[in-house]
Amino acid sequence: MKVVGFNGSARKKGNTACSMNTIFTELEKAGIETEMILVGKEKIQGCIACHGCVKNQNEACSIEDDPVNEWIQKIKEADGLLLGSPVHFSGVAGTMKSFLDRAFFVSSVNGGLFRHKVGAAVAAVRRSGGISTVETLNHYINYSEMIMPSSNYWNVAHGLNPGEMEQDAEGKQIMEVLGKNMAWIMKVIGYAKEEFPPPETVAKTMTNFIR
Repeated sequence: MKVVGFNGSARKKGNTACSMNTIFTELEKAGIETEMILVGKEKIQGCIACHGCVKNQNEACSIEDDPVNEWIQKIKEADGLLLGSPVHFSGVAGTMKSFLDRAFFVSSVNGGLFRHKVGAAVAAVRRSGGISTVETLNHYINYSEMIMPSSNYWNVAHGLNPGEMEQDAEGKQIMEVLGKNMAWIMKVIGYAKEEFPPPETVAKTMTNFIR
């Protein structure tokens, strides 16, 4: 089993990475492989609404000069997904959101590539805006019919300078509990999915309010 994590921070060893690594430690204890990808340092363009991914049905975004298509396949091949972002103006970092908009739209219009994977989201913040950031990340997970583990509080850790989240005892525990629960759910699904196959994918019903 494998979990791939996407870190929306530009800091390789910042508090977002520390939070995600705390979760990874628990996953690795359970024998689950992990990989972290740093999104914040990349140049990721937002979706241009060309609908090429709808037309081509090739599991790829039509923008091909960045790593988004490679990352889409990494998520597809993984059993679990961890999304992490620093808080920018009470929201998700811009580069991270551009990646998520494109990747999850490609997934949704190509048969639900991320469907029934285990997915979780975390945020690192100096003071406030962490919950709204996690909620935004959770929208992608929920929309994709993924299965979401929880922790014993909101998935937010506090700190300003790199590594300060280690001093947030509650925040660190939140990440540890999330990692344990994520590993457990992944193993339960792994053991049970042959006996209880997932429901078939249904075609999306679209209802517009202006006709």
